[in-house]
Amino acid sequence: MGEYALKKHNVQDKASPESPDDKTSTDAVSAPLRSEEQSELPELHSETTSPARAPASSEAEIDFEDFTSESSYGSDNLAKARAQSSQLSSASELSGSVMSLYSDAGDFGNVSVQGAVEVALRYDEIRREFLIQVEQCQDLAVANVKKQRTDPYVKTYLYPDKSRPSKRKTSIKKNTVNPVFNEFLKYKITKIDLQTRTLNISVWHNDSLGRNVFLGETEIELRYWDWRNDQLSWYNLLPKTAAPEASTYRGQLNVAIKYIPAGSIDGSKPVTGELHIWLKEVKGLQALKPSGVDSFIKCCVLPDLSKKSRQKTRIVKKCLNPIYNHTMVYDGFRHEEIKEACVELTIWDHDTFTNQFLGGVRLSLGTGKSYGRNVDWMDSNEEEIGVWRSMLSRPNEWIDEVLPLRPTMAKRKSES
Repeated sequence: MGEYALKKHNVQDKASPESPDDKTSTDAVSAPLRSEEQSELPELHSETTSPARAPASSEAEIDFEDFTSESSYGSDNLAKARAQSSQLSSASELSGSVMSLYSDAGDFGNVSVQGAVEVALRYDEIRREFLIQVEQCQDLAVANVKKQRTDPYVKTYLYPDKSRPSKRKTSIKKNTVNPVFNEFLKYKITKIDLQTRTLNISVWHNDSLGRNVFLGETEIELRYWDWRNDQLSWYNLLPKTAAPEASTYRGQLNVAIKYIPAGSIDGSKPVTGELHIWLKEVKGLQALKPSGVDSFIKCCVLPDLSKKSRQKTRIVKKCLNPIYNHTMVYDGFRHEEIKEACVELTIWDHDTFTNQFLGGVRLSLGTGKSYGRNVDWMDSNEEEIGVWRSMLSRPNEWIDEVLPLRPTMAKRKSES
C-alpha cells in the first residue's frame, strides 16, 4: 500500500489574514514518515494506552500528546477508556445533579401537563447579567390528587450546561395552581455567550418527601431572541419527552485549504504535493465552565496517526469567538494520494487535567475507504466533501468555507 510519505511545516500565526502566501517562512519542522512505518500501523490506530480521566462533557481528550479524537484510539484502548470514564462520569453525574434535570431527587409523578408561565427576559449590559422575571403561572395541574394540592416552583437552566451552577429556582408557593412569584432569576454571563444558549424553564410541584412532580416546561432559543423585547409574555407549558440531549450546535469553523500539486510551480516546485490549511476563526463556541473557553485547534492528516502528523494552534483564552489565523503545511503527497487522505480538525478547551472536546470537522471525499480499506474516519458530510472536491478541482487556489462543527467525532451513521 503506497501511502504518502508525510512531512509537516507549522506556519505560526500571521500578522494579517489577507494572504497566507505573503509570509512563507516555517518553523522548519520536517519529519518524513516512511511508507513501511505507516503500513505497520495496525488498523490505522495508535498503540498508546494512556489511562482515561473523567470527562466534563460528551468527549474528553484522554492524553493531549497521544490522542487526537476517538478515531485515534486502538479498539482495546477505546473500550478500556470508555469503561473507566463511564464509571467516573456516572459518579460525577449523580453528584453534579444531572438527575435533577427533571427533579432534584429523581423523576417522579405522572400528571397531565397544562397551564402556562409568564416571564420576561432582559439583559443588563452594564452588569453583564441575564435577568429572567418569573411573574406567575396559571391553570397548573393538580400534582397530589389525593390531597388536591399543588405546591409549585419554577426552575431554569441555560443549556447545554446541565450542571448545578446553571440551575436557578424560585421560591415555593403553597397550595395553588395559579402561583404569583414576581421574582428575578439572574445569570452572570456575557451576551455573546448567552446567544449560544437555550433557556429551559420548567415548573415543578415540591413534595415534602422529595418526590417532586414535573408540571411542564418551555424552551427559548436565545440566539433568535429580540433583546428589545423586555415585556412579560405567556408561554404554554409542554410535556417532557426524554431527557434533553446537549445542543447539537457547537459553533462554526472558518477554514481555507489549498492543494499545490508536485511540479505545478515553475515546472519543478514543489517536489511533492503540498496541502495548506489556513485556520482562520471559530464562531459561537459553547462554554462548558463558568470561567469561559481557552480553545485551540488540533490538526491530523489521516491515515497517518503518528505524532508527526499532528499540529496545533496556540491557545486563545476566554473567548467564544477565537481568531487563530494560523496556517499549517503538509507535503509529501504523491500523485493521486491526496484523494486517500482526510484532514481532521478538532477544537478543544484547554484544561490542566483534561482537555475537553468542543467540536470538529473532517475534510475528505467521504468514501468510507482509504487505500482500499474500510475506515471510520472517511465519513465527511456533504458540506465537508464539497470543500475537498473544490480543492481537488481547483489546484493552487484557496478554498474558503464556513463549516458547522460536529458535536462528536464518532462515525456517522449511514443513511438508508
